[in-house]
This record gives sequence, C-alpha cells and structure tokens, in this order.
Amino acid sequence: MDNGQIEQVRRFNRLVTQRVGALDESYLQRGRPLGEARLIFETGRHGTDLRSLRARLGLDSGYLSRLLRSLEGQHLIAVQKQASDGRKRRVALTRKGRSELAKYDGLSDTLAASMLAPLDAHQRERLVSAMAEVERLLRTSAIEVRVEPPDSVDARWCLDEYFRDLAQRFDTGFDPARSNPAADEDLTPPAGYFAVARIDGVVAGCGALKRLDAGTAEIKRMWTAPAMRGHGVARRVLQMLESIARESGVRTLRLETNRTLVEAQALYRQQGYSEVPAFNAEPYAHHWFEKRL
Repeated sequence: MDNGQIEQVRRFNRLVTQRVGALDESYLQRGRPLGEARLIFETGRHGTDLRSLRARLGLDSGYLSRLLRSLEGQHLIAVQKQASDGRKRRVALTRKGRSELAKYDGLSDTLAASMLAPLDAHQRERLVSAMAEVERLLRTSAIEVRVEPPDSVDARWCLDEYFRDLAQRFDTGFDPARSNPAADEDLTPPAGYFAVARIDGVVAGCGALKRLDAGTAEIKRMWTAPAMRGHGVARRVLQMLESIARESGVRTLRLETNRTLVEAQALYRQQGYSEVPAFNAEPYAHHWFEKRL
C-alpha cells in the first residue's frame, strides 16, 4: 500500500458520494438525507430486528436511535418489542413507509440508468463488471474475525450450519457423533480457540484451533456461509488461527478434509499446507495436510 493507492481510493470515494447524491440535503429529492433513506431501504418490506440493522449499517447506537425517532415521527416506521423476547426490538415499515420505499426504488433505478445511458454497450459492461469487483473487494476488506466462546449464539449457529452443509455435500452424509470430537472445552483457551468471521456485522463463517500437545495443533470446523463465499472468508479465518497458533508456541498445524471439498483443498495448498499420510482415523477424511510454522 502506497500514497498513490490511498489517493486513488480517496478520489473514488469523492466521486461516488457526489455522483449518487450522498451530499444532498434531500436524497433523491424525497425531503430527507441519505441516512434516513438508507434506513428505509435496509428495513425493507418485511422488516428486520434492530440488532441486525445496527450491525449491517455499522451505525453508532445514538445516531441510529435519532434516525429511528425521525422516521417514527414521519410515520414511516414502527419499532416494537418482539413477542418472543421483550429485550429485542423489531423495525417495520408502515403502510406509508412501504409506499416511500417503492418511490425510492423507482428513483434509484432512474439514477442508475442515468449513469449507464451515456455509455455504449461495451462501456456499460465494463462499468458494471468493475462495480461488481469493487463490491467484492470492499466486502473482503470488511471481514472481521474474532475469537468467541464455542457455545455463543453465533458460534452455535455456525456449527449447526456447518454440520448441515457437510451432510448435504458428503457422499455418505455426515454424523457429528461419528467424526473425531472437538468439544467446547477443546476449543476454549488455552486448550483451543473458536473464531467467528463477520462481514458488516453478519456472520460469514468460522474456524477452530484444537491443541494436541505443546507443539502441535489441529485446524477444525472451517466453514463459510454460502452467501459469503468468494470473499476470502476462509482464508482470513485460517490466517488468524495460524497467528494464534504461532503466538501459543505451536510449531506444526494439521488438518484433514473430505474429497468433495475441493475448494478447501485448494485453499490449504495455497496457504502452504502439504499433503501427508493419514495421521488420524477420521472416518470422513480422504486428505490429510500439515504445515510447519
């Protein structure tokens, strides 16, 4: 990263904010700023819970509360406690809010069309492809990986989805009870570590480190949510687990994988893992890997 790259990013940011009207006092001429308009869009026709909304937008709680109060005052949204848990709140558009969302959708389509219209077909394709690449890379740069207790809500969700995914993908199905164990105590420091990855506050994947002895550890439970694949989530999780392993004095990392997980095998080889003879009796494994740190 150099000064030229930083300046290019700054120029790009200035151009985009100006072109999409982010600086206008009235976004898309609807009488409210971009922040309120975005909140209407993110709430959507089906509503959303407040926690997810805050995480997705990455907004300060105080600022989000002010936006919500303003939209409530305009009779565009309703904030209600969830029946299943009174501590949680759900945001929903009112009838007026849904009408406003439809108007924003139409104006947003018009704005997008105005960017494409002056270009010929080849230029349009180049612009749209470049935008898709920028979106993908920005999401990659937004990945956050944190160590969490393996019994946390998000960790549990990841593991449940991971087991379900393996059951669908493996030729023989997958039964966690038959697989080599990685109990919660095995994935809790200092015995091990469980990492959860998020993109814009949304859970994107997980991975775990299980120590075998003073100098050896296993990589376990590597999984990426289907909607988040292609953003480098697994790579970031793996790199973090490797860093933790080094700091913990681990010198050899091991892992095994199923033959159907070809993308995982490719990642491990790219990250410097070498295929070795089987070092355990994992019934679902066909390939065993090792890496010296």
